[in-house]
Amino acid sequence: MKIDLTLLFHSLTDMPALVRAAEEIGFDGLWTAETNGDPFLPLTLAAEHSQKMSLGTGIAVAFPRSPTILAHLAWDLARYSNGRFILGLGTQVKAHNVLRFGVPWEKPLTKMRETIEAIRAVWDCWQNGTSLDYAGEFFRLGLMTPFFSPAPLDTPPPPIFIAAVNENMLRLAGSHCDGVHLHPLHTVRYLREFAHPNLAEGLKGNGRSRQDLTCAAGIFVIPTDGVKTADHYEAYVRQQISFYMSTPAYRVVVELHGWQAEAAQLSQMARRGQWTDMPAVITDAMLAEFALRGSWAELPALVRAKYDGLLDRVSYYLPFVAGEADEHWRATVQGFRSA
Repeated sequence: MKIDLTLLFHSLTDMPALVRAAEEIGFDGLWTAETNGDPFLPLTLAAEHSQKMSLGTGIAVAFPRSPTILAHLAWDLARYSNGRFILGLGTQVKAHNVLRFGVPWEKPLTKMRETIEAIRAVWDCWQNGTSLDYAGEFFRLGLMTPFFSPAPLDTPPPPIFIAAVNENMLRLAGSHCDGVHLHPLHTVRYLREFAHPNLAEGLKGNGRSRQDLTCAAGIFVIPTDGVKTADHYEAYVRQQISFYMSTPAYRVVVELHGWQAEAAQLSQMARRGQWTDMPAVITDAMLAEFALRGSWAELPALVRAKYDGLLDRVSYYLPFVAGEADEHWRATVQGFRSA
């Protein structure tokens, strides 16, 4: 099992020092999210200031960018990182596509499948000199002249991961992708009874096996030692869980555990802007399903015991600041290394 670092927020100014610290601590990979900035730009700096870590978007929103634009971004980062880049894509939800990015919400499953297929068609054209000829419901690509074609890569093309929560997107991940980003709002029951069976259906439908798919996820942890108290980390985790449970997109996890009433209450509170009151709705029993508690050094063994066979790459859903608690992060990374 690999231990990664996921940056929910990032600053281009801080990236060089942060990346150097992360690689020195020993993280296997670095993921950037599309939150307060573009997820691709910081990875250019990350490639420049690291040598070993894999670097990926976790995730970039797919539909505001054309497949060819995504193909170019990934190709350039793959070349500059010497093959360490992973293209992680997600749909986001309807409101963000329409109201934040200004793009239509159209058959997201079909559009995501075509995005993946079209990107690979472009890459095949660049790598092998094949004619670009992709035709789908949303994309028709048939023009790629030498002037607009980058040179082939000396490494394999970037792996493609997609974010998946519900049945059909999980099956698409299994059939079409190299990996899947599973949402932090998960439980072992959800992974075993819902996510993996649907991933397996997708894999089987395309003649693939579990070994062909990397399962990655952020996980909620509550460190009990360090520069901040366990109560501080618990409050942070409860806040995040309450936010995600208020969102209809993640109701499959809620319904599996019978927490519909709590989710409905949280949705109402979110609409009223009662953000500071929402964590109180998360019971200790819910917290135990979502989060692991232990010292930084103990957490790796707890993570492996909980997720063995279910996840291949994990990252703690916690902020990372270079120079702050480095020794604790190092203790947890060493725990994964010594397994």
